[in-house]
Amino acid sequence: MSLFRNERVSALLLVVAAVLGLTLANTGFGPSIQAFFGGHADIPWLAVHLSVAHWVTDGLLAIFFFLAAIELKHELAHGELANPRKALVPAVAAVGGVIAPALVFLLLVRQPQLSDGWPIPTATDIAFALGALAIFGRALPSRVRAFLLALAVIDDLIAIVIIALFFTADLQPTPLLLAVPALLVFGWLSRKVRGPWVVAALIALGALTWLLVYLSGIHATVAGVALGLVMAGGSAGRARHAIEPFSNGLVLPLFAFVAALVVIPQVGLAQMSPVFWAIVIALPAGKLVGITGGALIANALGDRRSPTRIPVGDILVVAGLGGIGFTISLLMNELAFAGQHAIAVDGTLGVLVASLLAAIIGSTITVVRARQYRLKPAAGSA
Repeated sequence: MSLFRNERVSALLLVVAAVLGLTLANTGFGPSIQAFFGGHADIPWLAVHLSVAHWVTDGLLAIFFFLAAIELKHELAHGELANPRKALVPAVAAVGGVIAPALVFLLLVRQPQLSDGWPIPTATDIAFALGALAIFGRALPSRVRAFLLALAVIDDLIAIVIIALFFTADLQPTPLLLAVPALLVFGWLSRKVRGPWVVAALIALGALTWLLVYLSGIHATVAGVALGLVMAGGSAGRARHAIEPFSNGLVLPLFAFVAALVVIPQVGLAQMSPVFWAIVIALPAGKLVGITGGALIANALGDRRSPTRIPVGDILVVAGLGGIGFTISLLMNELAFAGQHAIAVDGTLGVLVASLLAAIIGSTITVVRARQYRLKPAAGSA
């Protein structure tokens, strides 16, 4: 199982799953596969009505967000975000990396009915970005990975807030209020002695919290975030260690496969909707400009002699890789255009193309920067 903890392996699995999904969707097997994932697997007595695909995006993906929340909590307590001075650069850079792509998207997509897609290019895929860094940036100092990880974690937090605020329809307050005590008991129990009964109770409480959040109308992945944030540090660390291979080896690749399961429109590029082009431009270019600009502003706000200042070359590495949206961007696309299938297809293709471009741009910058460090190891401030 340790193989699936490897960042390079995780990134490779995402690519293979997405390519496989896109390929199969455009073969004779496509209609049958889409019919399977589009078929409903309801639990009527719990008022849960989800297709197989939505069990992946609303159910299994909550596990990924649970792990992301644990990562965020760890970073806030012990990592790059524990010190406000150290957190300034990745925090401002992450905000810049959200604002710039959103503005680019809105400038290119003027139709009101399509503007709901503005969150799509704002996300960074942690697994993909860290995997690319692990493959091409072995000579880079550990601070680059720490910067990228902190930025991606904050980026995920912003994505969670966007999902909760902008993609919640028909809010039902009663289930949401009932989720609060279930969540609090989960957090309290995670601080108790270890044992099989505790693990079973935590799983049951986690499932109950997920169900209540789902019934409230809020996207159910938010439940995973809440559970990860309230879980005790020791229990969270053990849970992350146990679940991470499952998330990297199954949850994320399965989501990538399902999300990429679209039929490529038989039209030329000129006939693609503005959403496609906006994502293709906003994700790699907007992220590059936004993250770089935010980090430079944060550097300027700090002490010039401070060890927390990030060299421009390292910023460009993180900004380039930060444009790999993939997982969360695909989720945002699905949520934004849930009732517009043709636009959702263009959005999915836009995310795939944009993430590929960002991976090429980011990996190229990473290779160049790593070569600089190999040739001149002391050039830490170039």
